[in-house]
Amino acid sequence: MPDPLYISSSCKIDNCHVFKNANLLLEGKVGGTDWLLFVYKHLGFDYPKFYRMDNLSKLGWLAMEILLKEGYTKSYQSQDVGIVLANKSSSLDTDIKYFESAKTIASPALFVYTLPNIVMGEVSIRHHLKGESALFVSDQFNSGFIQEYVEGLFVEGSVESCICGWLEFFGNDIEADLYLVEKIINGISLPFTKENINKLYQLTHG
Repeated sequence: MPDPLYISSSCKIDNCHVFKNANLLLEGKVGGTDWLLFVYKHLGFDYPKFYRMDNLSKLGWLAMEILLKEGYTKSYQSQDVGIVLANKSSSLDTDIKYFESAKTIASPALFVYTLPNIVMGEVSIRHHLKGESALFVSDQFNSGFIQEYVEGLFVEGSVESCICGWLEFFGNDIEADLYLVEKIINGISLPFTKENINKLYQLTHG
């Protein structure tokens, strides 16, 4: 039987809320890119490259900053921290913008972000992460799949800690649900189970 795993920290961002460890951190009425910029400024972040990222990367960057605010990853070697994400729309939000730009002069700045896993590159650079990474595209959030895949990485010895969850940005659909998973009791120390993942995910889903 695998050793127990724990959720040490969680972050949820939708189009008008930010939660840290199931506690409401910020609420607003602006939407879309304006909401991401509002969160960035309100929480006092300072990372000039943020302004050049696409929307999916901005969302992932914000969620990671909030998730790792206490600096949990400093306890690990860079190659021992994995990232496992899923979303529904891949990089479609940026793909459409790039397609429109190509009608006149194709934008290299947009082209860079026409792969959904670029967000993992952005946050890996920011937090110096070099471990296992994967991004899956599915119709809806599948907590069971995430739980089983991440648990498998721990069993194989591929990771000592893992950041996982759902990251979606397309049109008015904005949603980040990230979880920091560790083998040690730390932070909120919720057992890493499908049921606990669902409880955190359903904060704004009724």
